[in-house]
Amino acid sequence: MAASISRRLLRSFGSLYTFGRCDSSSITCQSFHGSHDLSTLGYTGLFKGGPSVLANRWLSTSILTPDSGEGAFPTDLLSTKPMVTAERSIGLCQDLIIPVTNFHNEDKGFMVLAGDVFDVPIRKDIVHRVVLWQLAKRQQGTHSTKTISEVSGTGKKPWRQKGTGRARHGTLRGPQFRGGCVMHGPKPRSHAIKLNKKVRRLGLKIALTARAAEGKLLVFDDLEVPNHKTKNIVNYVMQMENTKKLLLVDGDSINEKLKLATQNLHYVNVLPSIGLNVYSILLHDTLVMSRNAVNKIVERMHTPINR
Repeated sequence: MAASISRRLLRSFGSLYTFGRCDSSSITCQSFHGSHDLSTLGYTGLFKGGPSVLANRWLSTSILTPDSGEGAFPTDLLSTKPMVTAERSIGLCQDLIIPVTNFHNEDKGFMVLAGDVFDVPIRKDIVHRVVLWQLAKRQQGTHSTKTISEVSGTGKKPWRQKGTGRARHGTLRGPQFRGGCVMHGPKPRSHAIKLNKKVRRLGLKIALTARAAEGKLLVFDDLEVPNHKTKNIVNYVMQMENTKKLLLVDGDSINEKLKLATQNLHYVNVLPSIGLNVYSILLHDTLVMSRNAVNKIVERMHTPINR
């Protein structure tokens, strides 16, 4: 009976000819030829739990790292390249963990970015509508032309109606005369268009999400600079990779030293958190925000909309 059971187990393992007990610390195996009967090997003493545990031990693997014990595995055969992980999916509203630094590139810990603000689905149509709304609203609309009643000049008929051979006219302030009026010309007006608040808010979230997904969103502990020298800001920008235009966003009012240090640089602009907008984010390829600015923006995005 024992011999028939052992033959069935051998057939179930297929073409395995050796059985052994592996020590995880030394990764060495004591081989036993398949010609011996399993009852003579005493597998119940070597592997607790019977044949099922034996099969699990044969299918199990050990994780080896360069920090394993001496003689565990040749370290020169282990790859030193980092593992390639799958790219993060955008728009799942998952919280993001981003490192915090400063102008001196010092480690200031980490910060969690709210997923419903910095990880929303990208929609170009919403961004387009918000940008059109911004550009239309910021137009001054002060263009103006004079009508016939506003043009300076006499209202007398220039010549008699008949007998001169000239065309008949009743005034010299008409649009056909030099210095006359302009018909149907522009008048001061507002170019603003209507856009719902929730659409405006969504556009800002999408812009922040795009910069975070591109790796162009940096969080600083603060935006304090030691002095008002412009060369310090120039050196800081040169240390950043692939940065052509930089937007600095602080939580409250802008520091006076930072304002003086950046006012002569056309590629560096500074805004308070209350002034952060979609068009400014798209106009700059790198966005730098302070901790306070991030908290202010998240608080603003979570504030209920007043109807």
